[in-house]
Amino acid sequence: MSNMSMEWFDRVSGELQEHLESICEKYDQVGHMSIDRGAKHPRIEFFVEDEANEEREYFCTLCFDPYNVEFYIEAFDYEYEQISRTILSDIEEIIDAVHESFHLYMNDEGDEIDDDDDLIDEDYNIMEEIDVEWETPEVTAFIHEDEVEVTYQFGVVQETGDGVLRRINRIRTENEQMIKDETNFIFSKEEASTIIAMIASHMDSLSEFNFQ
Repeated sequence: MSNMSMEWFDRVSGELQEHLESICEKYDQVGHMSIDRGAKHPRIEFFVEDEANEEREYFCTLCFDPYNVEFYIEAFDYEYEQISRTILSDIEEIIDAVHESFHLYMNDEGDEIDDDDDLIDEDYNIMEEIDVEWETPEVTAFIHEDEVEVTYQFGVVQETGDGVLRRINRIRTENEQMIKDETNFIFSKEEASTIIAMIASHMDSLSEFNFQ
C-alpha cells in the first residue's frame, strides 16, 4: 500500500466530518466517525453512541480500495443473491451516501427529522402516524446463517380495520455492518382473499433462494 494511494483516503477522511456537520444539523448533534487505516481495505465507520448502554451503533461503513484508489459501500443484492459494491467516485457522492445512510438509520430508530429534509422516508413517516395493533410477533420467514434474515409481522390498523404486513430484512455485510430494510403493505379484508388465492395458485412457479 503506497503513500500515494492513501492520499485520497486521507483527504476524504479529513474533510468528511466537517462537511457532514455543516450540511446536517442532526448529524452534527449525534453523528461520529472512526478511521481504520491498518486494514487491507482501510475504512471509515460512522456511528451514534447509545448513552444508555454505552455502545456504538454503526449505520454506515465506507471502505477504500487502495489498489484501485476508490471508495465503496457494500450491500446485499437480492437479484443476484450476493454482496454488491457501490463505487463512490468523488467526495460529493461519498457525503450523499453517508448522509442518506444516517437518515435511514435515524428513521428506523424513530427519531424526528426536519420536515424540509429531502431524505425522509415518506412511507416510514406515514406508518409512524398510523395506530397499528400488532397481532403477531416478528415471524422469521427465512434465515441464512448469520448473514441474512427476513421476518414478517401482521397487524391491524385501528382506525380502518385494514391489515398491515410488515417485512423486515436484516443483512450483515463482510464488514460486520447490519443493514435493516423495512417495508409495510396495507390491504383491506376484501383484498386479502384475492392475495392469498393468487399466491397459493402460483407457489409452484417460485424458486427458493440459492446462496451457493
